[in-house]
Amino acid sequence: QVQLVESGGGLVQPGGSLRLSCAYSGSIFSIYPMGWYRQAPGKQRVLVAVITSGGNTNYADSVKGRFTISRDNAKNTVYLQMNSLKPEDTAVYCCNRGGTKESDYWGQGTQVTVSS
Repeated sequence: QVQLVESGGGLVQPGGSLRLSCAYSGSIFSIYPMGWYRQAPGKQRVLVAVITSGGNTNYADSVKGRFTISRDNAKNTVYLQMNSLKPEDTAVYCCNRGGTKESDYWGQGTQVTVSS
């Protein structure tokens, strides 16, 4: 049974940093692209970043230069390093297997709140 469990969210001031983790279990991890999505209140869920099995990355324009996605295949974990956080980054952040909206495998999400 595939499971994804996010952690690392919280309350941070504008300009601060957080690192989210997504622990994957239940099947082989290294062969799949992994994605981070976010959903702000009253808005649709949108892609934040994707990392392929080979380590290639892609980012939403709104986070380029501030966020970094990475993976540790030995730990079956994907990370999202978030720097220079802004109030508009406030959302529930979820990871998924496959990196696309159509994925059947999602974590439960972790809340990130950027506020002074």
